[in-house]
Amino acid sequence: MSKKNRRAGGTALAENGAQESSPENPRRPCPCGSGRRYKACHGSADAADLIVTRPFAGLAAETELIALREFLPAASAPLTLIEPRADIPSVTVASVLPGAAAALTRSDRSILLGMQVQTHTGDLSRDLAAALEWALAAEPSSVLSVIGRATVGNRYGDLIVDEPLDVTVYDDFSWWLEEEIVPGSEVALSLERANAAIMPTARVADLPGAYWVDAGERAHLRWVRPEDEPPLMAALARLHVADQLDLGSGSRYVGSFRAHGRLVPVWDLDRDAHPSEWDEPARAFADRLAAALAVDEPLTDAERRARDGILGRQFTLR
Repeated sequence: MSKKNRRAGGTALAENGAQESSPENPRRPCPCGSGRRYKACHGSADAADLIVTRPFAGLAAETELIALREFLPAASAPLTLIEPRADIPSVTVASVLPGAAAALTRSDRSILLGMQVQTHTGDLSRDLAAALEWALAAEPSSVLSVIGRATVGNRYGDLIVDEPLDVTVYDDFSWWLEEEIVPGSEVALSLERANAAIMPTARVADLPGAYWVDAGERAHLRWVRPEDEPPLMAALARLHVADQLDLGSGSRYVGSFRAHGRLVPVWDLDRDAHPSEWDEPARAFADRLAAALAVDEPLTDAERRARDGILGRQFTLR
């Protein structure tokens, strides 16, 4: 990328929220939120391939957007445009769309945005905004298969109202369809194949980011947490030492994974129990965790050992 193009990119980034607007200062913090200097991040030649660790940092919907992106099979949530359009009846974000499309418009110009897409850049927030901007200008019944490689432009919070998401989880993908399908048709066969891949999933106690899933041999609770990792790990260690880390009979804490800058604790659950049976245990755990997070004292030796053991039960998605 030439110096001229880099300066043009720097100006565009500044117009979309740079902390320091001068395109002549490559040492300023990159406005994408990565923590890097601009010259080493979106001002570099390979900017399209850089990873923004927390693409949805600071958003009320962060945990739900991560769940939609990483592990929810069939789910959606309505979005609210900052600048509503009379000709756009609705905007909906979904876990996955037909063909893993980035976006599509329906016959009435309502918009569906996909989180689990065929290709993406290193900034999922900008990808989502780019897909939305395409859909706002697209004709009815259009499909955007893949995202481009833009390194500047709007991000999710520039176009969508910052509010919690009301996620609906579906048993199948029939919600994709605008009209009834003909039995035996190619559409019907494609839908059948997609439905066969769905693992039964349910929200738990309407707690943000908390989802039960039947993975076959066992069931799990996966819970995207909003807290930063160090205080969350300390709180989990305190609960472990107090023998309060599980969700009661038939449950076992097994570890956690990282996704887009947040930690996702995982529990094994009794597969024979109905998902709703974990609502009250999950709420009780949320109360215990809140109390542990509020403790402002150094960890004891036992708690430090517990924290180290919990850290050893992690794997990294990103």
